Amino acid sequence: MDNNVTLPSKLYDIDSMDVDTMLSLYEDMLLGRNFEDMCAQMYYRGKMFGFVHLYNGQEAVSTGIIKALNDCDYVCSTYRDHVHALSKGVPPRLVMAELFGKETGCSHGRGGSMHIFSAPHNFLGGFAFIGEGIPVATGAAFQSVYSSQVLNSSDPISVTACFFGDGTSNNGQFFECLNMAVLWKLPIIFVVENNQWAIGMAHNRSTSLPEIHKKAISFGLPGIEVDGMDVLAVRKVACEAINRARSGHGPTLIEALTYRFRGHSLADPDELRSRQEKAAWVARDPIKSFKNYLLHNLIVDQKRIQEIDINVKNRIDDAIQFALSSPEPEVKDLKRYLFAEDL
Repeated sequence: MDNNVTLPSKLYDIDSMDVDTMLSLYEDMLLGRNFEDMCAQMYYRGKMFGFVHLYNGQEAVSTGIIKALNDCDYVCSTYRDHVHALSKGVPPRLVMAELFGKETGCSHGRGGSMHIFSAPHNFLGGFAFIGEGIPVATGAAFQSVYSSQVLNSSDPISVTACFFGDGTSNNGQFFECLNMAVLWKLPIIFVVENNQWAIGMAHNRSTSLPEIHKKAISFGLPGIEVDGMDVLAVRKVACEAINRARSGHGPTLIEALTYRFRGHSLADPDELRSRQEKAAWVARDPIKSFKNYLLHNLIVDQKRIQEIDINVKNRIDDAIQFALSSPEPEVKDLKRYLFAEDL
């Protein structure tokens, strides 16, 4: 796959989708982008520590997949996890407080950027090492089937969405879990966010088969490639995969072709990618494209867009104020949360 190729960006018209749903998709992507931009500001002001990996440019994947899930469904992320958490419904103030290392954070300040976790939202966490989340996601899908078939639970089957990058597709856990998921027909969606680069290694230089979705053939599950810069295209394949998983037909592998607009992390000078390549992908910004789609097709007017923009800005400002005013964890609680506590 040539990294310099401009990919098609057809937007799909989904007849059954109402205006409110489309606006919620736009708002979710905008929230993710603005949240990450504010994270960059706070990081350079010394409010955050450690490695911080931002999601700018990939918002259509998170929104398109996660907003098609139900509240009972699970999401398993990577170290680039802030926006996945926001899409799953974790409040921005809890995510921001976690990034600040505050006690009020969703992981009580113990996890930081790469370990966002929220049990109430079925968000199973970010993981610092590539491939770590795939077995966890597979286990989540297994427990859903086990609860239904063995424990006779009356709860609906929960679907798990498992996110990982193109670099992880060369990892052994990826293949082992694909095999297990197909063997047991687990309700899981494997989502490869192929942003073309594994840190500083171009994807087509690191694998013998650059088309990751074709690896599904070896295990007997559907492999789908989708334009990851098009939220409606992503949502379309997500809905099909979710319905397939929930009805007992097993997993789907989705390869979303996308791009990160910033370096691998905020510590990365981003000198390995060419200006031409970056400019070509930035020109296909998923948020700007979807906004233009809404306006051009008279789905919404500029006033409504501005109202959403203001609302998102206010939510981000609230998250910052909450994080700044929240208390630090106390030294006496250093070993707290290592083990489950009595309720």
